[in-house]
Amino acid sequence: MPGINIKGIKVNKKRFGDRLWSHATRKLLNDWRAKMGLPQIKPFRFPYRRLHGKEIPTLYAYSPVLSPKPHEYDHEKYVTGFWTEERRDSYEPDQKLADFLSAGSKPIYIGFGSTVGGDFDQALSIVLESLKRTDQRAVLSAGWGNLKGIDLPDTVMQVGYVPHGWLFKQVSAVAHHGGAGTTGTGIRAGVPSIIIPFGGDQPYWGERVYKLGIGPKPILRSKLNADNFASAIYQATHDQRMIEQSKVIGSVLRAENGVEHAIQIIEQKTAANVK
Repeated sequence: MPGINIKGIKVNKKRFGDRLWSHATRKLLNDWRAKMGLPQIKPFRFPYRRLHGKEIPTLYAYSPVLSPKPHEYDHEKYVTGFWTEERRDSYEPDQKLADFLSAGSKPIYIGFGSTVGGDFDQALSIVLESLKRTDQRAVLSAGWGNLKGIDLPDTVMQVGYVPHGWLFKQVSAVAHHGGAGTTGTGIRAGVPSIIIPFGGDQPYWGERVYKLGIGPKPILRSKLNADNFASAIYQATHDQRMIEQSKVIGSVLRAENGVEHAIQIIEQKTAANVK
């Protein structure tokens, strides 16, 4: 396993990552273990790889279509597909949103999570200018920022909580920060995705969307401006190859059942351990 040098000290990357992750999650796990009467995980211990001398099965809740299982993963690591909640009750939008959606061409969705990063006014200016340049209607997520008191054009509407699984089917494209869950929901909806990564794993998912041909090249938040965002919006709403590819990949992901696959694996492993 290749290492990294920290002030002249060579560190095994795998073990270094293990220790960091264990430090970040140990308290949460220990709270659970205490409720179940289990012993506490000691500092600098990493309990995720082996248990009682055996490799611990690991489930990865994303689609192998979006990111194939790496060749170095062993047989106890499973890419199950996204875990999505199937809602039996159909969502009904309020009248204002229903009227907006039916008032013209399909809007795009824009939501950057709980923070837009950097200057909020600048980000809003970029978004509104990009929409104006592309003559595009849009639904803005309330989580993107509080727009109360700000006059938005009639072609832009901010919404509160609306299930992404429903909303993304009503729009022509989705623009967001690239979190794994939102990315999966956007792809399942069968529309192009515009990824504006802020950090963490978001650049990776943005690159995967781009490589699959279901979205423009991701734009780092620090590089976002009206020119490149307007270009990405136009591409996502006019590139017919991208639009058709998004429909195809969306259909494939909708046919997956990550929850059922995960349950099957857990049941198989449980049965094997009982024997």
